[in-house]
Amino acid sequence: MALECVGDIMTRELLTLDQTATLKDAHDLMREKSIRHIPVVDPLTGKLLGVLTQKRMIATIMGLLSDYGVSALDRRERQCRVMEILDNDLESVDVQAPLTEVVDFFLSNKHGCLTVVDEEGRLQGMVTSSDFVRLCAELLKAQQ
Repeated sequence: MALECVGDIMTRELLTLDQTATLKDAHDLMREKSIRHIPVVDPLTGKLLGVLTQKRMIATIMGLLSDYGVSALDRRERQCRVMEILDNDLESVDVQAPLTEVVDFFLSNKHGCLTVVDEEGRLQGMVTSSDFVRLCAELLKAQQ
């Protein structure tokens, strides 16, 4: 198993949202698909606009609950746009980034994902800390 670059392990088929999506859309998608990171992409250009993390979503929902109560949560989630709360100050790599570089990123940062973009900033995929755990499991099993 020759694994050298992020393209060898990244997830290419991603669930994404566009800039018109609401917090409710993101909440439903995360819950239904059991995912923790949702890239937000411009549908016309394919460019990555940012990533909404489960952590950021939960913090926002908790704030809405605290400010407005349970009875207003659904309405407030529908009013909040993902563009207001997504993380758009994130690092990305290209598909040829060495896995050693990506490992260093996860060890040095508290981020759970790293987006993979092309030279124009179009989303190509994503690698998560879970991808590395899966890779580690495969390598350990291969040694047995």
